[in-house]
Amino acid sequence: MLVDTDRQKLLTRRAAVLGGGKLVLLSALMGRLYYLQIIESDRYAMLADENRISLRMLPPPRGRIIDRFGQPLAINQQNYRVVLISENTRDVNMSLDQLSNMIPFSEGDRRRILREVKRKRSFIPVTVRENLSWKEVASIEVNTDLPGIMIDVGQSRYYPHGDRLAHVLGYVAAVSEKESHSDPILQLPGFRIGKSGVEKTHDLALRGASGNLQVEVNALGRVIRELSRQEGQPGSEIALTVDLGLQKFVSQRLDDESAAAVVLDVHNGDVLALASTPGFDPNTFNRGLSSEEWKTLVSNPRAPLTNKAISGQYAPGSTFKMVVALAALEKGVVTPSTQFHCNGSVELGNAKFHCWKKGGHGTRDMIQAITQSCDVYFYELAKRTGIDRISA
Repeated sequence: MLVDTDRQKLLTRRAAVLGGGKLVLLSALMGRLYYLQIIESDRYAMLADENRISLRMLPPPRGRIIDRFGQPLAINQQNYRVVLISENTRDVNMSLDQLSNMIPFSEGDRRRILREVKRKRSFIPVTVRENLSWKEVASIEVNTDLPGIMIDVGQSRYYPHGDRLAHVLGYVAAVSEKESHSDPILQLPGFRIGKSGVEKTHDLALRGASGNLQVEVNALGRVIRELSRQEGQPGSEIALTVDLGLQKFVSQRLDDESAAAVVLDVHNGDVLALASTPGFDPNTFNRGLSSEEWKTLVSNPRAPLTNKAISGQYAPGSTFKMVVALAALEKGVVTPSTQFHCNGSVELGNAKFHCWKKGGHGTRDMIQAITQSCDVYFYELAKRTGIDRISA
């Protein structure tokens, strides 16, 4: 009997220890649940919302560039692009083959598309081609046998006057890897920034402020619905002193020669025209240059990419004669009656240029002739352009 009693006491103590241990563990579990669900409820609710709600940036419209009279020089236009969603098609190559019968794209584009399809999630659109014409868009939209293919609409920069203002305005292009770290908005797919000219100088003002989009996503990141949208602030409008009509006239007069011309307002120094020829089409840089187009530009001996009006180095020429003549008069080196005779000549190309007056000329004659030639030039310039805003 004594042995049974001792054994019973031992079992009772063990049961008490186990029960106490279970009670401690259960208390710890209940305390942890209370901490997570009551005390930290707000924090985890916020984390859950962050997993459920995806906040995305929206690119703002780039600001316009206009001339002194409000004529648009750089604007935005709708950019129709065709995209591929791989999860909506059984065979990506088959879809691309069918699409190639409607719009052309190179083998390099195909390799890029297949590479991005493998790298990205299946529900994320991959751009096949941008800047589609309305005819190409219509042909894709009416064709229902294109699994995984759809049309997306965005905005792209457009320069309506092409090479006439290429060196003044510059161009926009895709953000490089080094530049993408300066601003989160630069990491948006397809975002463009100014690379030269006014587009580069006033890039921050033209860029604007990004908007945001809140969408609800599932655990895989797929968009379920749009919750809210706040459009970005458009970039500032930049007004130049350039006169579009005068700029076109000067460019036409220079034609396709390797030359430059600048027209200034003598009263306030405004740049009315700044032309450098030959030029280039800045729209090609926006859509992306092919290797052949780039080789053609850089191998052109007339250097179309160089702004000769501000980057070239030239002798002062005849415009500096007035300065020299006035300085000589002021210092008494010459007088208005001083005569000069020049029997020399200069050969330029297949032309031979002599002094402008066979019998020589005086200092006053030279100054008057230069001034009169400037008056006649600006008068003819105004008459040919049909405007009366130019004064000598």
